[in-house]
Amino acid sequence: MRRSLIAAALLATVASGPLAAQDLPTLRIGLADDADALDPTMARSFVGRIVFAGLCDKLVDLDANLNVVPQLAESFAWTDSKTLVFKLRPNMKFHDGTDVDAAAVKYTMERHLTMQGSGRRAEISSLDHVEIVDPLTVRMVLKAPSAPFLTALTDRAGMIVSPKAAEAAGKDFSLKPVCAGPFKFVERVAQDHITLERFDGYWNAPAIKLGRIVYRTVTDPSVRLANLQAGALDMAERIAPTDVETVKKNAKLKLAVYDGLGYQALTFNVAHGDRAKTPIGQSALVRQAFALSIDRAALVQVVYAGMFTPSAQAIPPASPFYAAGVPAPGRDIAAAKKLLAEAGVKLPVVVDLTVTNSATQQQEGEVMQSMAAEAGFDVKVHTMEFAASLDADDRGDFAVHLIGWSGRADADGNLYVFLHTGGPQNVSAYSNPDVDVWLDGARAVQDVAARRDLYGKIAAQNVKDVPLMYLYINKWITGMSTKLEGYTPIADGMIRPQGLTLAK
Repeated sequence: MRRSLIAAALLATVASGPLAAQDLPTLRIGLADDADALDPTMARSFVGRIVFAGLCDKLVDLDANLNVVPQLAESFAWTDSKTLVFKLRPNMKFHDGTDVDAAAVKYTMERHLTMQGSGRRAEISSLDHVEIVDPLTVRMVLKAPSAPFLTALTDRAGMIVSPKAAEAAGKDFSLKPVCAGPFKFVERVAQDHITLERFDGYWNAPAIKLGRIVYRTVTDPSVRLANLQAGALDMAERIAPTDVETVKKNAKLKLAVYDGLGYQALTFNVAHGDRAKTPIGQSALVRQAFALSIDRAALVQVVYAGMFTPSAQAIPPASPFYAAGVPAPGRDIAAAKKLLAEAGVKLPVVVDLTVTNSATQQQEGEVMQSMAAEAGFDVKVHTMEFAASLDADDRGDFAVHLIGWSGRADADGNLYVFLHTGGPQNVSAYSNPDVDVWLDGARAVQDVAARRDLYGKIAAQNVKDVPLMYLYINKWITGMSTKLEGYTPIADGMIRPQGLTLAK
């Protein structure tokens, strides 16, 4: 009898286990869009980065003050202006049980550089090669000094994947990604949800107090808020500014409102296939006229209750790289009509504008439609699912796309891949040799003032060429249950699960 009682007690201990996933709460997060490919090498979407925060640790991360801090790396150091050495933490495992080591880092960085369609190639293009010093030490050697290189590794370029899993899956790796984050992949239902489960082999397991995370796609902000209010969600990213007061009045909810690093913009197809062959695609004068027809401040007031900051550049005003000499221009219908007359185009100028199936994006499109009509534009607003719109961009199957960028801590991350000739996200196919020189030059110098001057030249040239028409700098507005504690707002907008607790 006593043996049975002891055996039963031991069985109960094993079954419950310390911090067993089934005994820990599930965090339900509402996302404003459906994520794209769950492969750090290929991915592009902001919501995908939120999922990766639970799935794929990086060599380094950002702290609340945007300082670069170790994550998978135990330490890092520049040994000279072109050599960066990482010392990895010992005994780390990928979700498939294989070792996180220097060989995996080398494999992943080379995958980022060479894989067809890589979204990371331009971010780390200054990387010449990776050397394995010992199983836990890796040396990255650059072609030339690069000011933004280390910061680029705080995002997807620094996420390390399992070589075994990546080789086995090939192009289908995103269907069942294997990384070294606190949660492992369970399932995905497109347009509906992504489920991750706690990984017991995580190197920082004591920081994880959740058993599962379910990321639910809820594109309508009103529905997202209703789910949060009803308790069907524990957290919702991008609460509409017009709903802020509603959340504040709910005793069961709370808000985190803080400045972001990104922007919202119109991307014009200027040379990417047949869809570029339109008056607005072929003429910078027409694009300038369109920009003058839009009142950014009024747009922000109507759609976002005035909470966002009108802007004509990709860099937020709080950044040391912000070009104060390139302010957001005011609306000028007379000047817009004059430019259209100078361009010699037939009126009204038809503009096919793609927006996502988000209610706020559709409202933005409709407001701009009304504004631009006064200058002589006929804006046709077309709605498309977010991930599908990214695929359309890659094909050049768009004329104008209303799309944002979540932003990076270094200004290079907001500009290079979009404006440099051949950049992986330069879907407009814009090319200006001067801009290329300035972008490359800003990577090559460390001095903040010198880099700011170069980014100022780029901002001024963008106002003339208008491959992108920047509209505003956003804030992150995250709603959550009062049962959730431990959330640390960081300007990149990520939802990091480390330290989060959810009362039952």
